[in-house]
Amino acid sequence: MREETRNARQEQIEQAAYAVLEEKGYAATSMLAIAKRARASNETLYNWYGDKTGLFRALVVRNAADVRRLLQDGLDSGEPPLAVLEALGPRLLALLISPRAIQLNRAAAADPTGELGAVISEFGRETVAPLIGELLARVGGTGALEFEDPGESVALYLSLLVGDLQIRRAIGRQSPLDDKAITRRSSRAHAQFLRLKGR
Repeated sequence: MREETRNARQEQIEQAAYAVLEEKGYAATSMLAIAKRARASNETLYNWYGDKTGLFRALVVRNAADVRRLLQDGLDSGEPPLAVLEALGPRLLALLISPRAIQLNRAAAADPTGELGAVISEFGRETVAPLIGELLARVGGTGALEFEDPGESVALYLSLLVGDLQIRRAIGRQSPLDDKAITRRSSRAHAQFLRLKGR
């Protein structure tokens, strides 16, 4: 199978997996149900992903790659670091509370093995935090920020930007945010961060 064809087929399968997950929840989602929804053979799914955990691991990795790409593009843009940080906020928040991110977090919470949670941590925060730290260090290099512990500053930034919003979305206690609400929250977090860490 050509790579283009396989990539398109994988996207169809992964869209089907999200749809079945939304309807049935993680525990009741089966490879057979996903195969039927994607109009693919059960054998194909097992050959490509191994099992249900393998399929959802692939979903986590793909979703996390979007966040990493966003950060890396900002770092590579050549724009002033403070402007990159300000522009990053709403886009990062939108990805972190997107329907797919929320579905994956719900699936991880329902996975009794803890494997999905470990994958989300590995490809999410553990990969993204150093990139945010690099961006904050660049902002600090311009004299706009002053901090000693990059890890602490990353944690503060994410706390101001995301807080408990993701978990509240995952447990159904927070309705989705529209673009205006995401922009407002991001702008507020950016201003608060500069007040706390700015020179």
